Amino acid sequence: MPVLKFVIHRVLQALLVMLVVTLFVAFAIRLTGDPAVMLTQNASNVTEADLVRIREALGLNQPFLVQYADFIGGLLTGDLGNSFFRGSVSHLISIALPATVLLALSSMFVSILVSIPLGIHSAVRRGGISDQIIRVMSLVGLSFPNFWLAMMFVLLFSITFPVFPASGFSGPLSLVLPALTIGLILTATNVRLVRTTMLETLSAQYIMVARAKGLRERVVIYKHALRNSAIALVTYLGLQFGNLIGGIVVVELVFNWPGMGTLAVDAIAQRDYPLLQATVSILAVMIVGVNLFVDLVYGLIDPRIRVE
Repeated sequence: MPVLKFVIHRVLQALLVMLVVTLFVAFAIRLTGDPAVMLTQNASNVTEADLVRIREALGLNQPFLVQYADFIGGLLTGDLGNSFFRGSVSHLISIALPATVLLALSSMFVSILVSIPLGIHSAVRRGGISDQIIRVMSLVGLSFPNFWLAMMFVLLFSITFPVFPASGFSGPLSLVLPALTIGLILTATNVRLVRTTMLETLSAQYIMVARAKGLRERVVIYKHALRNSAIALVTYLGLQFGNLIGGIVVVELVFNWPGMGTLAVDAIAQRDYPLLQATVSILAVMIVGVNLFVDLVYGLIDPRIRVE
C-alpha cells in the first residue's frame, strides 16, 4: 500500500504539471497576435469579413477554454489538427520526434562511454596528474557553448577534412557530429558526477572490508564501488535525458537536424500556431514523463524517498 500510494501521488503530480504546462503554452501563444491577421498580412483588400471567415475556419472564434479542450483531446487521441502551411501536425511530429530521440540517445551513449571510465580513473588516482588533467578538461568542457563546438566540428570534419556530412540526415554518418557535440558537453558534467560519487563510495567501510579480504582492486572498484554508485548516476542521467530532449534546439539548427527543435523554430518563424503549440507541448510532456519515470524508479529502489 505505501508503494501504491507513492506511485499514485507522483503520477497525479506529473499530470498536474502537464496540465499547467500545456495550458500556459496555449495561452502564451495566443498573446503573440491574431493568426488570421498574420496569414493575410501580405494580401491586399482584406476585409474584416474575410478575417472572420478565416477565424471560423481555423476554430479561433471559439472561447479559449474550448480551443484548449479540443487541443487536449487531440493530444490524447493523436490527432493534432493541421498546420497552417505544412499539412498534418501529427505527421510532421511523427517524423521529427524519432530524430530528436535518436540524437538524444546517441549523445547520452557517447557521454556514458567517455565519462564513466574517466570518472572512475580520476577517483582512483585522486590527486595525481591524470586526475588534475581530467578535472581541468571537464571545467574547459563546461565553458564551451554547444553551438560553438558544433560549428568547430563542422569546420574541422566537414570542410577542412570532409569526413562527415555538415548538415541534414542522410545516414549514420550524419549522426556522428551532432551526437559528439552534445555528448562531449554532457561528459564535462558527468565526469565530475562519477568522480564525486566514486570518491564517496570508495571511502565507505564495506569497501575497506572488501580490500581487507584480499579482493583484487578491479573487483573492488567495478563490482562493489561502481554498482553502489550507480543509483545516483542513473537518477541524474535520467533527469539529464529529460532536459536534453528539450535542450538540443541550437545543435539541431546548426546541423539542420530534422528534429523537434528545428520544427519548433520553423513554426515560430512562420507563426504556425497549431504546429508550435503541439511541438512545445509534446516536448514538455516528454520531459515531465521522463522525470516521473526516474522519480518512480528511484523511489522504488530507495525506501527513504517514499517516506519523504
